[in-house]
Amino acid sequence: MKAIVWTEYGPPEGLHLEEVPTPSPREDEVRIRIHATTVAAGDCELRALRFSLGLRILVRLLMGITKPRPKILGQEFAGRVESVGSRARRFRVGDAVFGTTGFAFGAYAEYLCLPEDSRGRALALMPSNMTYEEAAAVPTGGLEAWHFLRRAGPLRGRRVLINGAGGGIGMFAVQLAKEFGAEVTAVDGAGKLEALRANGADHVIDYAREDFTQRGQTYDVIFDIAGSSSISGSMGALTDHGCYLLGNPGVGARLRGVWSSRKRGRRVIAGASRQPTEDLVFLRQLIETGRLRATIDRRFPLAQVPEAHRYVDTGAVGGKVVVAVVGDPAQGSSAVGGSEDESSTVDRIGSAPRRTTGPSVGSTRRTVDRHHRADGEAQERAGGVPGRE
Repeated sequence: MKAIVWTEYGPPEGLHLEEVPTPSPREDEVRIRIHATTVAAGDCELRALRFSLGLRILVRLLMGITKPRPKILGQEFAGRVESVGSRARRFRVGDAVFGTTGFAFGAYAEYLCLPEDSRGRALALMPSNMTYEEAAAVPTGGLEAWHFLRRAGPLRGRRVLINGAGGGIGMFAVQLAKEFGAEVTAVDGAGKLEALRANGADHVIDYAREDFTQRGQTYDVIFDIAGSSSISGSMGALTDHGCYLLGNPGVGARLRGVWSSRKRGRRVIAGASRQPTEDLVFLRQLIETGRLRATIDRRFPLAQVPEAHRYVDTGAVGGKVVVAVVGDPAQGSSAVGGSEDESSTVDRIGSAPRRTTGPSVGSTRRTVDRHHRADGEAQERAGGVPGRE
């Protein structure tokens, strides 16, 4: 199979299109024919070792001291199940799926084998109203955004500011905060503000022209994805019992945040999502009912992954950069399981009106439960026992 192999730390020139062996699924795995993947900021940071000194040392110890061991990057994907292991029960051949690879990476390739159930990665049936490219743009950013916003507590009626709102996580964070009833302020560069308004932001701020920490406005929740504002300034822009979400903190930022949180009862929350499959199922339900959509900035073919990395390195990306592994834009709805009342959802995610108010926390959990049952029905049709999604 063809894959983009990572051969050296540093610039994108260390990424090469090569022929590598096609993997075979183990007993509990499925092999997926990848149709689309993405280039995320995390892929670029890992490639270039753009981390603190301590984390750079740890990455080298894990992946190779002088150069990475042969490694295929790529954290998220959408594709079709091509074969299943003898003990795999949740999916059947032909199912359209999307998900994350966790720290195993491996999505910059034509094929990928993943366990049906494992911690630190997610795998679910694909939204019936999305193309493979659209679905590939959802998992990592959507899961991270939902992970943080959920930990902030009920959002209805609260003022939420998202710093770095124009990236892969931020675009989903804007939509999710708005969906659950928040008044949303989005901060990013001028070129991304129109897309942020289209995704539901009530207010937008061009960070190059205005510092949100100096406006005299306070917020109940600040979700700092960019990490570009000072901890003290952001804490000063919180209400007395506000919540500060650190989306991409270094060790120093975490320590300063914890210290600052002792003042006036403010909470500081950090830590990446474990990417549970049930959360991905929940995002799929929002997509299929027209309440969440993917924002794609640019598309590249697999052979041009190095060029895609160069573009992401510029920091100008608004949404997600998608890589088409198979040049087939066909939708996966014919193989996607779901209950009958979901089969008539919108053909394209952008054609449904946005909800102006969101459901309560209780109804959110009921929505997840309903989607678990829908997945179980699809799995039973395949002759297996429903697993945990």
